[in-house]
Amino acid sequence: MKLELNIPTQLKEIKLSQYQKFLKIAKENEESEFLHQKMVQIFCGIDLKDVASIKRKDVNEITSNLGTLFNTNHKFIPRFKLGGAEFGFIPNLDDMTQGEYVDLDTYITDWDEMHKAMAVLFRPITNKMGDRYQIEEYKGSLTYSDVMKHAPLDVVLGAMVFFYHLGNELLKSTLNYLEENPKIMDIVNKHNLGKDGDGIALSMLSLKEMLDDLMKYQNFPYINA
Repeated sequence: MKLELNIPTQLKEIKLSQYQKFLKIAKENEESEFLHQKMVQIFCGIDLKDVASIKRKDVNEITSNLGTLFNTNHKFIPRFKLGGAEFGFIPNLDDMTQGEYVDLDTYITDWDEMHKAMAVLFRPITNKMGDRYQIEEYKGSLTYSDVMKHAPLDVVLGAMVFFYHLGNELLKSTLNYLEENPKIMDIVNKHNLGKDGDGIALSMLSLKEMLDDLMKYQNFPYINA
């Protein structure tokens, strides 16, 4: 019986749920033949036992090509079609509701919950004129979280890079301001001292580490064949 493989040639051919599944395995296993086999199994949609029947040089070539996809520059994609509907990114982040903000803040740094974060950021477009559009009112992340498991990976990674750069710029400008105004830093720290006495300075360092981790995980499933 001839084995048919559907090898992704673009990130948009990979679903978020596939990436989540592989990332969980990759975090728990160092690069190995097993990880190469799981990569082929998950992204090519075949059984693990069938991977064993593929020539080793072909497995290496597949994993190398897939690794190249993950390590390209990811562009921000504000609109995409899924399941017959067109989804759009929140047009104005400044107009986010408290519910949207809280849910996004909860899910955005956890890849296991990334489909819920995407359900906050992207919703069906209800009206559009040229490049401008309106999206459906937010009714909670559960409304489209299952749908977003099928979101194309190029859209997801593009959104992550967008937030990484946005957060970096915000953090940089805030830290620069505090460094230039040490008295303000002292006042803010005294006002924000927690039980462990860390204050806002350490919180900002934690934020930077979180953003760096986000990019590290974004590039994690890179395989050298």
